[in-house]
Amino acid sequence: MATGRGTDACQPRHRHGEFLAFLKLVAKAYPRRQLHVVLDNYTHNHAKVQAWLASHRRIHLHFTSTYASWLNLVEVFVSIIERQALRRGDVASVGELVAAICRFCDGWNQRCQPFTWTKDADQIFAKFKRPTAM
Repeated sequence: MATGRGTDACQPRHRHGEFLAFLKLVAKAYPRRQLHVVLDNYTHNHAKVQAWLASHRRIHLHFTSTYASWLNLVEVFVSIIERQALRRGDVASVGELVAAICRFCDGWNQRCQPFTWTKDADQIFAKFKRPTAM
């Protein structure tokens, strides 16, 4: 988030093994830094993931609330990929889809800038406090 640069990986499945491999990739890409990973999914509770995190204390997981995917910048980034690289595109295979995503991510990282929120923290937290309609 600080630089806008992304570390990407396309996997055919999204289980704990793939998630752990991705955590290792991110840890290697950003050595000697405290890392805060925002998540909204369940693959992170597996014993192997928890054991790895216990031995890598610089990596912290944060979970978004239900229906708050807009707080997860990965969701924002996936939306950008969809709009700028995939919409109206024609891919004949999963391999072509992965290649299109990788090309986009490479181009993004060549011209990246930090993400900036358009609302301040008070405005964001106020949305959580608003009563929901029944």
